[in-house]
Amino acid sequence: MKTVASSDASPLLQIQPASGYAGDVTVQLAFQWVQSGKAVLVDVRCDAEREWVGHVPGAVALAWKQWPGMAMNPGFDEGLKAAVPAGKKAVLLCRSGLRSAAAAKRATELGIEAYNILQGFEGDADEQDQRGHSGGWRFHGLPWRQG
Repeated sequence: MKTVASSDASPLLQIQPASGYAGDVTVQLAFQWVQSGKAVLVDVRCDAEREWVGHVPGAVALAWKQWPGMAMNPGFDEGLKAAVPAGKKAVLLCRSGLRSAAAAKRATELGIEAYNILQGFEGDADEQDQRGHSGGWRFHGLPWRQG
């Protein structure tokens, strides 16, 4: 891990190296960047996920893949370029951190400094294959709404 320029060398404020994009970050670091105006939070989950499971107020809603069928969103590139001003980072959020990693790679190809948010909105699945109990945006008490 490389440490982010910060007086706090906490593991929560570090960037993990990644292949094809700027890196993986914790929900805490992503939230800090968004709050400070350094980054734009882009939620790449489909509309149904955001509506049923919850969403982050102020995040840009831009599906990487669309429901039903999870087909690629043909408007993703243009939507992302419009959402992230020059000089700002993009922090990408999905359910668990997998789709957002793919979206971060695409954002990087478009010339955007992009980071994947580890554990996503719902976190990793637990022993019962349920999410939301062991990590992610919601689990860590960051702002979110449902409905």
